[in-house]
Amino acid sequence: MSVIATIMNTATGQPIQKMTFGRMPKPWASFNLETGELVTADRVQVGKPAPGKFVAPVEVWVTPKGK
Repeated sequence: MSVIATIMNTATGQPIQKMTFGRMPKPWASFNLETGELVTADRVQVGKPAPGKFVAPVEVWVTPKGK
């Protein structure tokens, strides 16, 4: 079962993009954003699922270098 995570910017607190992972990402995982920038996860947060739902929200916090 794949995991759909929201990629969040640590500096601004704003979402960057949605991304699908084959399994739960590790806090030290490195991956490429849609812009092609290589980032490393700072932390991974798993929230509580909504009442009556099965899927828990997953946020991966990264610090992009920017331009």
